[in-house]
Amino acid sequence: MKPLLHDYWRSSACYRVRIALHLKGVDFDTHVVDLAAGDQRSEAWRAENPQGLVPMLEIDGHRLVQSLAIMDYLDARHEQPPFVPKDPAARSHVLAMALVVACDIHPLNNLRVLRHLKGELGQSQEAADEWYRHWVREGLAALEAMAAPGAGRFLAGDEIGFADICLVPQLYNARRFDVPLAPYPTLARVEASCLALPAVAAAHPDVAREIGAKEKMA
Repeated sequence: MKPLLHDYWRSSACYRVRIALHLKGVDFDTHVVDLAAGDQRSEAWRAENPQGLVPMLEIDGHRLVQSLAIMDYLDARHEQPPFVPKDPAARSHVLAMALVVACDIHPLNNLRVLRHLKGELGQSQEAADEWYRHWVREGLAALEAMAAPGAGRFLAGDEIGFADICLVPQLYNARRFDVPLAPYPTLARVEASCLALPAVAAAHPDVAREIGAKEKMA
């Protein structure tokens, strides 16, 4: 039985997991949890995942949540390509860069946070967009400085890893909100290297949207 990814095409966290699955060569099926329609708030979905979030990956008899935890599981189960270096210091550096995105940028700009800003807190769309751009700029500036001294083809040398998998969705979203990327030449160059890989291209939101549309029609 194929692994089943509970997915939403525009979710950054889902995008990460799709990249990881494709890189590891894991074939999977998709179930759409439509965040725009509010599927994640249903009692049925919260019974599956108490946080009411995506992604969730059903694999090897397990239901795995949280994108980095899922990526770690895949890395432990499938040796190639390795997502983190074996050297402890290099491993820590890769994880730190991944966490800049996954813990410092993305949570502040998640859909539920933006909706809370505009709903309960009464902020305008313009204010919410500026909130988004502020935290993206802060995080990307730090990540550029962390990556530039040791970057090669990818953020930590010439092998794609955790940090790169987190970077690609974040830059996709940065463009959606008109965040200029010229101040981050290392990040932009690494993103281009990532997007040139067939496994990363196969995980793109446009591809996921088409797959999700077919799944809904089936």
